[in-house]
This record gives sequence, C-alpha cells and structure tokens, in this order.
Amino acid sequence: MGVDLNSSPAPLRILETVLYAPDLARIEDFYRRALGLEPFAAVPGRHIFYRCGDQMLLIFNPDATQFPTVGASLPVPPHGAEGEGHVCFGASGEAIGQWLTRLESLGVHIEADFEWPRGGRSIYFRDPAGNCLEIAEPRIWGIA
Repeated sequence: MGVDLNSSPAPLRILETVLYAPDLARIEDFYRRALGLEPFAAVPGRHIFYRCGDQMLLIFNPDATQFPTVGASLPVPPHGAEGEGHVCFGASGEAIGQWLTRLESLGVHIEADFEWPRGGRSIYFRDPAGNCLEIAEPRIWGIA
C-alpha cells in the first residue's frame, strides 16, 4: 500500500528564513541599528536568531555550522552556504517610506526602490555580509 501524496497537506507558511554571515558581531550591530531587531538567541561565533512577527530569521556563521557539532544535544544536521542570500521583510507602503528614511540616515545604500507592475513597493539594500535584504508590501505577492 503506497502513500497518497495528493492527500498530504501543504505547509502553512515559512517558519524560518536563513542567511549566512561569517562576522556575526557586524551583523548584530547592523540588524540592531538598521532594522531595530534584537537577538532572540545567540551563540557567539555560531549564530544569531531574530523573531520577526510569527517567523524567525536565523543567521549562521557558515564556518561554524557546515560541520557537525561535537557533543550536540540536538541532532540538527550541519548546513551552510557560500555567497549572498536574500530575505524580504513585509511592511506597509507608508512604513516603507519610513524605512527608507531610516536606512539612508544610517548611510545604508539603497540599491533599488520601485513599484512592481502588479502593485506594491520594494526597497533593496545589503547587510555587511552582502546578503540582499528587501522590505516590500505583501501585495507584491497578492497577500493582504
């Protein structure tokens, strides 16, 4: 008797988004100053976790997480990535204008600021590890 894949439920939402950065001290400073995020959990040199609404942004040092953790209490497999990643934070159109002002006042270079053809504004910028960050209206994906 086989498994009916058509009856399997689809995931409800993205629970975690992961980026990678080797210099977590710079990352923590940037995310605190630029985005107002405070760490939810951190292990120096290994990871910083942030809560964003009902989702988590996990930033790992790939040099520390690409190998198994000796004596780990949880069986989380090693993982890591090289190169830049991307995360998009949701915000209202009005809030995006406020984010733009805040980021520019901190000297953060805005790579793009535009309205999508189907509606919704996005701004793009980089964190110190080169990850591509976006703040956009959820309506760019047809989400209210």
